[in-house]
Amino acid sequence: MMRIAQIVGSYPLLALLLALPWAWLAVGYVGGRLFYGEVVHASGEWAMRFLLVALAVTPLRRLFRQQAWTAWLLPRRRYFGVAAFAYAALHAIVYLQRISDLPRIFAEAAGAGLLTGWIGLALFLPLAITSNDASVRRLGPAWKTLHRLVYAAAAASFAHWILVAFDPTTAYVYLAVWIALAVARVSVNRGSGRR
Repeated sequence: MMRIAQIVGSYPLLALLLALPWAWLAVGYVGGRLFYGEVVHASGEWAMRFLLVALAVTPLRRLFRQQAWTAWLLPRRRYFGVAAFAYAALHAIVYLQRISDLPRIFAEAAGAGLLTGWIGLALFLPLAITSNDASVRRLGPAWKTLHRLVYAAAAASFAHWILVAFDPTTAYVYLAVWIALAVARVSVNRGSGRR
């Protein structure tokens, strides 16, 4: 794991690696190599993968305090969060481009499946915008409070995935991982006397 961490140790290289699947999907869709359903499915799943990585960092760091790989992940957590938003944005853009009919978009947004997706995306937006050092300094303690919205955004995103998927099995697997991470975080907090 540390060998991988050393290879992608620089932040620009990590950002590039996180962007590669996004570029492959976007170029494939625009060029006609990938179909709408393929891009929507893959972009949504990549968004959830990177979201889970971002959410896993704190519990993993608390569980494996002495491990160098968790120390490597900690300052890079925001990169994974921003990547999750970028894939979710691609997911939404491809949907909007495909439908291209505002009344239909609003009508579909009223249904629980798409409404939860739009709520999740709206909650992610301020998090992505403020995922930089300047915002951390400017907002001070409010930054941490704002970024707790990630849990509501994740819940809305999981609900969206489960409600719109033809087969929600994978969504339930990812949800189980998220719940396990949340339980691990709470357990470690209680064990260390944190509230």
